[in-house]
Amino acid sequence: MSIKEIQDEIVDEFSMFDDWMQRYEYIIDLGKGLPLIEEQYKTEENIITGCQSKVWVHAEQLGDKVIFTADSDAILTKGIIAILIRAFSNQKASDILEANTDFIDEIGLKEHLSPTRANGLVSMIKKLKMYALAFNAKN
Repeated sequence: MSIKEIQDEIVDEFSMFDDWMQRYEYIIDLGKGLPLIEEQYKTEENIITGCQSKVWVHAEQLGDKVIFTADSDAILTKGIIAILIRAFSNQKASDILEANTDFIDEIGLKEHLSPTRANGLVSMIKKLKMYALAFNAKN
């Protein structure tokens, strides 16, 4: 599945909910299914700066795909990074770099987060793109 197809699927899922309380609950549920980062990768270099809570992201390249794992000490943040990982994990680095993140605005996520969480969301996207950039440069 392409990044765009996954993003469209996420937008469709969020459109099923009537209000933001239901969407927050769904985000928290998504966090529970997050592919967790191994303890050895919960290091300072894998922490996302700019987040209110702690978020660790690890990336590795398997063949031509980038695989992301993550964790957070906050349930909502864990759900947010789960959404991003669902969209970008298991994709080519070049596709991750070219992908837009308009789906975040389409589901209304940024406008329903506190300013510090919204900054954290932007930092998460930057971190995933930086990993993709590094793998792309290596190839």
